Amino acid sequence: MLTTLKRIVQEVNQIPDLDDALRCLADRLKEAMKVDSCSIYLADYDNQNFVLMATEGLAKDAIGKVNIGFSEGLIGLIGQREEPLNISDARSHPRFKHYPEVKEEKYHAFLGAPLIHQRKVLGVLTLQQKGKRRFSEDEEAFLVTLCAQLALEIVHAEARGLLSLSEDNQAPKWQKTLRGIPGSPGLSMGAGFVPDYKISLRSQVAKRSDKADQEIALYRQAVFSTRTQVDQLSDRIGDEVPEDVKAIFQIYHHLLDANSLGHEVEARIKEGWDAASSLKYVVEQYIQQFRNMSDPYMQERAVDIEDLSNRILANIIGSSPDSRALEPEQSAILVAEEVSAPMLAEFPREKLTGIISMRGSNNSHAAILARAMGVPAVMGLTDIPMSLLDGKFILLDGYSGEVIVSPSSSIKREFSALVSEEKQLSEKIELQAALPTVTQDSCAMSLFINAGLSAELESSHFKQGEGVGLYRTEIPFMLRERFPSEQEQYVLYKNMLEANPTKQITMRTLDVGGDKPLPYFPINEENPFLGWRGIRIALDHPEIFLVQIRAMLRASIGLENLQIMLPMISSVSEAKEAGRLIRQAFHEVSEEARESNQLLVMPKVGVMLEVPAVIYQLPQLAKCVDFFSVGSNDLTQYLLAVDRNNSRVAELYDSYHPAVLAALKQIVEQSDQLNIPVTVCGELAGEPGGAILLMAMGYRKLSMNSHNLLKVKWVVRSVSLSDAHQLLDTILGLEHPQDVKDQVNLYLESIGLGGLVRAGI
Repeated sequence: MLTTLKRIVQEVNQIPDLDDALRCLADRLKEAMKVDSCSIYLADYDNQNFVLMATEGLAKDAIGKVNIGFSEGLIGLIGQREEPLNISDARSHPRFKHYPEVKEEKYHAFLGAPLIHQRKVLGVLTLQQKGKRRFSEDEEAFLVTLCAQLALEIVHAEARGLLSLSEDNQAPKWQKTLRGIPGSPGLSMGAGFVPDYKISLRSQVAKRSDKADQEIALYRQAVFSTRTQVDQLSDRIGDEVPEDVKAIFQIYHHLLDANSLGHEVEARIKEGWDAASSLKYVVEQYIQQFRNMSDPYMQERAVDIEDLSNRILANIIGSSPDSRALEPEQSAILVAEEVSAPMLAEFPREKLTGIISMRGSNNSHAAILARAMGVPAVMGLTDIPMSLLDGKFILLDGYSGEVIVSPSSSIKREFSALVSEEKQLSEKIELQAALPTVTQDSCAMSLFINAGLSAELESSHFKQGEGVGLYRTEIPFMLRERFPSEQEQYVLYKNMLEANPTKQITMRTLDVGGDKPLPYFPINEENPFLGWRGIRIALDHPEIFLVQIRAMLRASIGLENLQIMLPMISSVSEAKEAGRLIRQAFHEVSEEARESNQLLVMPKVGVMLEVPAVIYQLPQLAKCVDFFSVGSNDLTQYLLAVDRNNSRVAELYDSYHPAVLAALKQIVEQSDQLNIPVTVCGELAGEPGGAILLMAMGYRKLSMNSHNLLKVKWVVRSVSLSDAHQLLDTILGLEHPQDVKDQVNLYLESIGLGGLVRAGI
């Protein structure tokens, strides 16, 4: 039966049209199960009923016409109970309801099972037989297994069916919103544009050649030309992103080095293959190796290798990469299987309104560049074939990761209004940028920014906040092919500290592992989020940690605005050992500073509160550190046991979960008792509702992405602390995250801040 199940699922998956896929499913299942009838009903939540979509055995003219209410008949019962129903005589069941249109009078035996995807009933699949009998346990188990497998395929087929509708269809029966991973914030509208990459290693046919010297010369010339083109692309994007973000292009130069791919390609040429075939053979092996890795960052290196190799191939066969149709006729949203850095640099900036990468995460090179360029982006949109987005009008929400394709006129108008509202809101917020962050009843708040791409990019935001609450030092580590030297780190940190020497800069020590691996320091773990990461790596490799601390301290000579923060602390002993190493580095750098008659001040040292265990160790931690900083993203992830980058469970990740809010309240109350400063530097701090709740709990320092700072300032200035306390009292008794968000949104609406209700705005 396993072979049969796989065959049915694979066949349904290959059919692009939803109706055809369902018809095929009904026919194949009727045949495989040797029953007299097989029918499929899909849920229509707008009208609260199940619609007969396909059948083999019931009246075909009833398809699309028979609607069974969610609480009606046996179909409704299966949907309500969310479990299979197996009865020998359907007509004798008390919930049986006769629908004359389907002409099922001759059937008695009945077996039905729900189609469920991510806790939502998508429909019901039924089998019927003329005779009276109870289906066997094996038959029931097979149907349940098949339904579990088919639910996702029906979601995909449904999406394909929706996207295949004409643009004139204003009311598709099942409106489908696609969801990916937010890559870069913002709202965008435009036609989907899929570049026409006619030159690809995948389609290259292998050919032999006995002219090895000629082919090697051809390959080397192609590499030289590609290196020149990559330099030009780097220069082209240079005005829009900082120098350390441009370091992404250095990876391409490394791959173009003879020691990386060149020797292997030339060895294949000497074995009797032409240059293009040799390149294909070597590169496809590397691509497969990278894609088989469990490490997300390393998997994304396959994107760089494939993109670069296609460019080399174009030069081998004498075709310019510019001929690969990257010139849209109008403003467009770039759609690609995997958006690469050079692809983004090639695309005309004046026509680029948004980015959709079918693969990739918010740590991919494309996402980093998109944020640096200020272009909304959604990553990891895996529900549909990329080709179905080409030429379709798309609404893209980089805040939530939602993508609406071929929207109805009404939805398009609503989204357009949101885009205009966001623009007007930004203008209104800008007017209050220079005013103090004080509530209407005189409660002062301190707002900081989360930084990490570069001082060059982010120093312009310093005038809006009181400094940097979180400087992510790992980005320069991730964009290089080796650990950056002490001098390289010193230059980066010096630029950040000098950007505004009167404002506090909190630098987090190297926080890699989990979803932030280093390409040159691979960590292969089954569960990286619970593995070797953050301070654990630093303490196991003091030689790396001490170099970074020395660079920070040297950069702070003559300044007094540095603070050092330790990530992923889970015990007091870790904080003490890290503190010992920091004091060791301080002693070394102090001697160097004295020799040159310069002043070095010991910076304050704090810890990230993101591992739930430390909530119960705050009194002990307070004795060995100067401040706390709550990483609400990881704290939420660990409290709820949810990997926020896993699409299957991402919906369970919610910082408004009552347990998360209770933990945050407990932390600030203990910190106040211990008289130790505490900041929140996760995404929750940058959301209007989250900022209000945190302020009500007692937090007075919030750190957030720079694009949210002025919005949060506006919110703080628009509310009173007493009202925020009343709101907090109300929500602390709620049981569900959505109830919390609904209550917060009602409050925002009540004080005239309805424009901020959308997530992230």
